[in-house]
Amino acid sequence: MALDLLKKWWSRSKLPDELGYEAARAALEGQARNIRRELAAREDAPPETLYYLAGEADAATRAAVAANPTTPIQANELLAEDHADEVRTELARKIARLLPDMPEGERGQIRQRVIALLEKLAQDNLPRIRAIVAEAIKSRTDMPVKMINRLARDAELEVCAPILQYSPLLSDDDMLELIATVRVQGALQAIAARENLPEAASDAIIATLDISAVASLLANPKASIRAQSLDRVIARASKIDQWHAPLVLRTDLSRRAMQRIATFVSRSLVDRLARVNRLDETFAAELKAIAEASLANKTEGADETDAAVDAVNTAYARGELNDEVVIEAATLRQRSAVIRALGLGSGIRAADIAHILKAGSGRGITALCWKAGFSMRTALAVEMHIANLPKQSLILPRDGTDFPMSEDEMIWNLQYFGIDV
Repeated sequence: MALDLLKKWWSRSKLPDELGYEAARAALEGQARNIRRELAAREDAPPETLYYLAGEADAATRAAVAANPTTPIQANELLAEDHADEVRTELARKIARLLPDMPEGERGQIRQRVIALLEKLAQDNLPRIRAIVAEAIKSRTDMPVKMINRLARDAELEVCAPILQYSPLLSDDDMLELIATVRVQGALQAIAARENLPEAASDAIIATLDISAVASLLANPKASIRAQSLDRVIARASKIDQWHAPLVLRTDLSRRAMQRIATFVSRSLVDRLARVNRLDETFAAELKAIAEASLANKTEGADETDAAVDAVNTAYARGELNDEVVIEAATLRQRSAVIRALGLGSGIRAADIAHILKAGSGRGITALCWKAGFSMRTALAVEMHIANLPKQSLILPRDGTDFPMSEDEMIWNLQYFGIDV
């Protein structure tokens, strides 16, 4: 009789402050959805009650169970396969909150089951859930290396970036492989921001000529960069404003490197260079004089454009006009040089090439590079740095390197722009 009265009362009321077994049972057997949801969120609810509610038809109730820190591991394992995204998301958030309290190296069946649960969530089809897991485990040393490597290679930046930037479980060899194979825009920037990045990884990032990644590397005070690699950056930096500020803030520059930097950065940056490196007054004055002389001797910039086009013409005449030449020109945003290279390779008029670039057609650019005899890597560089296509509009390589369209599709895309093939 008492249990019946409790169930009748709680069909329209709230749970008591102190939840006993009988009260939980009565609420469980009642029909009030709000009471069952409240019960699912109660940390003093009996474990068997929470396990039962994990199979509730109401998704909000299951989500409350998933978020409850006292839910038993058996119920968590059940919820990891829930069809409702909100339930799995709440579960991932809870584990992320609780994980810091799980000592690293602690052994036991429960710990192993929690890690197995994390591995399952790390493979969830919802990027948001994988991202929660990645953020939670990014700095831990007690996670399965296989899971870390899978997350590092995820196709979504929000998932791979925390692992790429922070995980101590990625080896130096992993870094080199990832730099060579990663295709997610922004992933190289995450790697470049790692603490204590070794020289070999820095060399590999610089070799990509990815403007944002190199800027991130230069801004990383704990990245080891060889003097020769810094020289390579400085040799190209005059045309890349994004590299100027992080360059002058580095404290590992030689005096010769500083003199070269002073020839193309602003006077205010020369002042910062002197302050950051605590230069003596004589050398600081010399750098300012170099900057003033360079500023006075600068031309309108047409000569630089002509020089880039001349370099393409020379490479073509020598039979050396290849992907590397075009990718470097694209990365340096030398539009005229890229148009010239595509024209030489394809036989297509410069005006038609410029029209495709202006239209912002990723498929048209891909077909154009194919026609010119260049690779899909070149097409992607032209899409990103010359056409400035947003991430969602990029035509990406298939299997990392291959063209994603058939020959007939390439021809159709060129004909769409009035180009006979």
